Amino acid sequence: MDLGLKNKVALVVASSRGLGRAVAEELAAEGASLLLCARDAETLTETAAAIAESSGAHVLAVPADVTVIDDIKRLVGAGIERFGQIDILVTNAGGPPAGTFDQLTREQWDEAIKLTLLSAVELARQVLPGMKERRWGRIINITSIAVKQPVDGLLLSNSLRAGLTGFARTLANEVAAEGITVNNVMPGYTRTERLVELLEFLARKQGITIEEVRATWEKEIPMARLGEPRELAATIAFLASERASYITGTSIQVDGGWIRSLL
Repeated sequence: MDLGLKNKVALVVASSRGLGRAVAEELAAEGASLLLCARDAETLTETAAAIAESSGAHVLAVPADVTVIDDIKRLVGAGIERFGQIDILVTNAGGPPAGTFDQLTREQWDEAIKLTLLSAVELARQVLPGMKERRWGRIINITSIAVKQPVDGLLLSNSLRAGLTGFARTLANEVAAEGITVNNVMPGYTRTERLVELLEFLARKQGITIEEVRATWEKEIPMARLGEPRELAATIAFLASERASYITGTSIQVDGGWIRSLL
C-alpha cells in the first residue's frame, strides 16, 4: 500500500529513542522527510544519522526541550527553513514520573502539565497555520491506554493524557473542514525505557521482582506479550497517510487487547 508520504515532512517529538524513534524510522521508510527533536543532543544526532543512512530520508535533528515555548518556536522555524513546510506532527513527550497522590509534589504537577499537555498544545499552535494554508495536515498525539483505563501508580499520566485527549478531540472538529486530521494513539505495555521505569516503581511498591510484575502484565494482555515500538509506529504511519483522510477525532488503542471496554 502506498501511503502517499513521499513528499511529506514529519516532525516527530522525543524521537531519539523509544516510541518516537520507532515512529521516525517508520515514516522515513515510507519516504517522508523528518524533523527530529529531543533534549539529548548526542543521542539525537546519532539517531538522525542512523535513520538517514538506513532509509535515505532527508533528516534534520534539532535539540529542543518542548516544555520551553522558545525551543518549540526555534524547532518549527528550523524545520520550515530547511524543508519549507511541516505536514505531519507527532507529539510524544515521554511519560511523567510514576507516583501516588501523596508522593507527588506541586512542582512535579507543574512540570508534567508543561511536558504532557502544554507541549502538544504549543506544537499544534506552531504548525497549524501552514497546514491550514495548504489545506492538508496530520496531527497525531501519542497518549496512553491510561486515557481509557487508568493505570495504578501513574496519577500524572492518567490525569494529563486525558486532558490532552479532550484538547485533541475538540481541535479535530475545529480544523476538519480544512483538510487537517487530529488523532491519538494509545500504546499499551510496550517494550521501551519508560516501561522499565514503571516496572521498577511497581516492583518496589509491591515488594516483588521486576519479572513478577511483567508476568502479571502479560497475563492481563490477551496476546500474552508486550508490544513492540514498531507496532505502534505502523499505526501512526497509516494515520499520517493520505489513505487516512477520513479518520479524525479518534483515539486508537495499540495494546494487544488489554483494554476490555467495547468502545
